[in-house]
Amino acid sequence: MEHAADVPERLPQSLDQGPVNDYDRFAEAYAAENENSLVNAYYERPAMLALAGDVTDRRVLDAGCGSGPLSAALRDRGAVVTGVDVSAGMLALARRRLGDDVALHVADVSERLPFADGSFDDVVASLVLHYLEDWGPALAELRRVLRPGGRLIASVEHPFVAYTFQDPRPDYFATTSYTFTWAFGGRSAPMTFWRRPLHAMTGAFTAAGFRLTALDEPQPAPAARELFPDAFHDLATRPTFLFFVLEVPLPTDGSDGGPAAGSRS
Repeated sequence: MEHAADVPERLPQSLDQGPVNDYDRFAEAYAAENENSLVNAYYERPAMLALAGDVTDRRVLDAGCGSGPLSAALRDRGAVVTGVDVSAGMLALARRRLGDDVALHVADVSERLPFADGSFDDVVASLVLHYLEDWGPALAELRRVLRPGGRLIASVEHPFVAYTFQDPRPDYFATTSYTFTWAFGGRSAPMTFWRRPLHAMTGAFTAAGFRLTALDEPQPAPAARELFPDAFHDLATRPTFLFFVLEVPLPTDGSDGGPAAGSRS
């Protein structure tokens, strides 16, 4: 959802600010923060675009598109973009940004998406999966809407960073949630993410029928050094997000290349 205006520094107090992860409540404030922040505009989005490479004429689904900055960048690079997000408030902002150039749908990536099998060449999932306890349904659906040979390009909170959000440290090997108060633009909101170990991430991708082709821990864009002199060094010297490029294998036996292809009983 291209969410995560910054990495929270601690696990705060009890939460009394409404339901968690409710982007409709703070869509405007979040979008304004996200637009030019160090971690989004000069780190996460450039990394996603670099991994996507040349997207000219490629059909790209922005899964969790939020207010649309990544969709806009992909469109400007020649992609035919479709966006989905669970937040109607964020999609209203995306429509304001994108006009009629990008088809937008209110949809939950963990449920059936309104697209035929193999509709897309690429799916980008920008800081989306760490909102989900179970990656299985979402990955199966993203796999379904990708053509054979298509790519899923995903960014998630780095598991090493998520592991540090509690004292004493939680069990690294367990999939557990953590809740914190997220402050941005003079506002705060309760958020819940799910952390899981690296092997659980790669295992979920494999179980859904993807093949890992790249795993990246990028540096922020060089321009950020002068724009954010106090924060640049910290972001450049510690892990923050983890990036994956996954591919749907081409069928080799007449099947559709799904998870069962080539499996042994």
